[in-house]
Amino acid sequence: MPKLFRGLLIVCLASALSCIPAGLDAREEKPVEGSTLTFYQENDLYTGSDRDYTNGIKLTWISPDLAEYREDPRLPSWSIPLIDALPFTDGNGYRKTISLSVGQDIYTPTDTKSTNGQDDDRPYAGISYLAVGFNSRNTRVMNAWEITLGIVGPHSYAEEMQKAVHEWTNSDYPMGWERQIEDELLLNLSYERAWRFPGQNRPRGLSYDVIPHAGCAVGNALTALNLGGQLRFGWNLPSDFGTFPIRAGTDSNAPIDRNDPRCVQGPPRYGVHAFVAVDGYAVLWNVTLDGNFMRHSDSVDKKPFTARVSGGFGLVAGRFKITYALVTRTREYETQDKHQSYGTLTVSYTFRS
Repeated sequence: MPKLFRGLLIVCLASALSCIPAGLDAREEKPVEGSTLTFYQENDLYTGSDRDYTNGIKLTWISPDLAEYREDPRLPSWSIPLIDALPFTDGNGYRKTISLSVGQDIYTPTDTKSTNGQDDDRPYAGISYLAVGFNSRNTRVMNAWEITLGIVGPHSYAEEMQKAVHEWTNSDYPMGWERQIEDELLLNLSYERAWRFPGQNRPRGLSYDVIPHAGCAVGNALTALNLGGQLRFGWNLPSDFGTFPIRAGTDSNAPIDRNDPRCVQGPPRYGVHAFVAVDGYAVLWNVTLDGNFMRHSDSVDKKPFTARVSGGFGLVAGRFKITYALVTRTREYETQDKHQSYGTLTVSYTFRS
């Protein structure tokens, strides 16, 4: 009962967040007609370690704007009521998009050479997943719902992936995957709202913006609240909601309007910017630390509050946007000896209709 009560509490808090006014002087802009494809790759190899959250990959496609879907001859008539029922937000200048994602996360203990495992170290775990997101955005506010279906355990094939990569790179061979968290289906629902405050209203030149966000996740993969934001400064900033490390509800690389450097007509436009971001989490359940929900498995005592700080740079070149950031995460469980750092790389491409 306590776990159920906590989950319901988070759902209520998420509903409250969605009621925050969105009247932030959203501008009417022509919608972006193309889709955006983004590849994420995260690894602690960038920082010279191999422990805890050791690798993450994700591929996300974000659809073109669906605001005028009723007039789209490519959509069958039966799909219109279905789209109407999706959890989009209607309002001033909102663009509606759908995102599809596939990804895998890998977690290992500090000592990967031991075959016996240690009770005070985090267990081996791998998660492979599919996700569908429903995003509503204007130039100032983004609402993002995401449903994730995945699997933790041997059939995530994280063991095979890590061993193959370590063979290719001639790295230390991980020896303790026999004690990984057992197979279990995962179902998660997440919601996040982000606000974008541009420092200047001109689409070109030197400028900055601030992008705070708040959200939650409920499910047997992760149940948590999060609060954070990002500050960007640079030349020809992209008109999107920033770039964050992999987490549900953050597929924010798609341009909002045609002022984005990736969407202008004529010769390719270029831009460069630096950014810093911070996230705080209140965690009630994390399958990679708490172990299986429905059966016994290795686990550790997690910390209820964690934080993550990242800083990096981004480049826009024509239709491409490339970012790299160094991420530092506070200790996630009681016996973790120190914080963890890893690098995150994203490459996105925006298609034009």
